[in-house]
Amino acid sequence: MKTGFMRRPKALQAERPAAGAAPAPPNYISPAGLKRLSDERAHLWKVERPKIVETVTWAAANGDRSENGDYLYGKRRLREIDRRVRFLTRRIDAAQVVDNAGASHERIFFGATVTYADATGAERTVTIVGADEITLSDDRISWRSPLATALLKARVDDQVTVRTPRGDRTLTVLDIAYHPID
Repeated sequence: MKTGFMRRPKALQAERPAAGAAPAPPNYISPAGLKRLSDERAHLWKVERPKIVETVTWAAANGDRSENGDYLYGKRRLREIDRRVRFLTRRIDAAQVVDNAGASHERIFFGATVTYADATGAERTVTIVGADEITLSDDRISWRSPLATALLKARVDDQVTVRTPRGDRTLTVLDIAYHPID
């Protein structure tokens, strides 16, 4: 019997990327950012999840599960924790740690703390970090953001153009430093 037209079980089929699909961009991250992700995953798995499992087990032993709030909400919280743990695991596995702390680059790369001025002379300092590390309060921006993309590979006193919804903005790079990222 010829097997050319027989369907293979899914377990034996080779996984192929979708036709025309672009490869996923790298997940650059600082050592501190990777530690934060790992710590969050460990906390969820070793602290929060066991508490919820204990609550769900107790609630399931009480009898009717269809009207048991502790059971229903516990199961929902377990799904949320498991989903977050899976997400964190994928992000950690795909992470490429980049540590430029203390480097003496003349150009802007991942991990740089950049001070720039806009056309009005207003100065702002930002740090270019991974997508999992961005915070607005600390002025940390993703290396894939329009601002960081415009700043990458620029030198001190270079003028770069950033495309914004309000139009193009010209920025002047004033300082580049590579400090450890907390």
